[in-house]
Amino acid sequence: MTPYDRAHAAMEADPENEAARLAVFDRLADAELFLLLEEEPEGDDIRPQVFETEEGDFVLAFDLEERLAAFSDGEPAPYAALPGRVIAHHLAGEGVGLGINLGVAESAFLLPPEALEWLTHTLTHTPEEAQARPVAFDAPALPPGALALLLPAFEAKFDQLMGLASHALLGGVTYEGGRRGHVLAILGAPEAARPGIAKAMAEALAFSGLEAGELDVTFLEETDPAAQILLEKALVLHLPEIVEEDPEERKPAAPGMDPTKPPILRF
Repeated sequence: MTPYDRAHAAMEADPENEAARLAVFDRLADAELFLLLEEEPEGDDIRPQVFETEEGDFVLAFDLEERLAAFSDGEPAPYAALPGRVIAHHLAGEGVGLGINLGVAESAFLLPPEALEWLTHTLTHTPEEAQARPVAFDAPALPPGALALLLPAFEAKFDQLMGLASHALLGGVTYEGGRRGHVLAILGAPEAARPGIAKAMAEALAFSGLEAGELDVTFLEETDPAAQILLEKALVLHLPEIVEEDPEERKPAAPGMDPTKPPILRF
């Protein structure tokens, strides 16, 4: 099962659970999806195949290449492999919805145009940068229910931190002036990676289902005194380790996956 499959199954098992529903959108945004095209891509231009239904127009994508092949009965089908967030961004405002795994998996799902617009709006939120002087760190004071929402949301994002940080520490913090809150300290992340990590953690909070959630993200080196205190008092969150890939097993990049050449969707 893919991460999206698991999120979809959890949503189906508890349809009234808002956090489970949000997790589906989060996994789709981060997933590599195989978008069915009308024809082979020409340069940076790709033309999704649009299906007319009683519920409106939809393009189709699959979270496994094998599922795309199953949908097309094993016949060659033109496609572009793109992050879900990129597809949502291009479809927002076009009046076209997105169908996921239709006819080939129990995780089949239809996202109408308004759902894609909401997803794109949520993903475009950028965390605000602020400065404050901490005077004390403690263990996190979140209730068990809040942790149950927050930790899975963070863990779902941690694959993006693979090789970029050594630890993620969730702790309580008191700032100069008396303001108290919670902080997620990322240790050892290079300067260039920090804005992307901060955005990923902000997305985790937004998709966690935690109402009125607020969290400060900071970046430290393991030798910093604050890092040493947090390592003793904070909740240490597991970060995945790098797995060396066999060069002979590497696949060539599929159309649309070169970050230096973002695709242009045409309708």
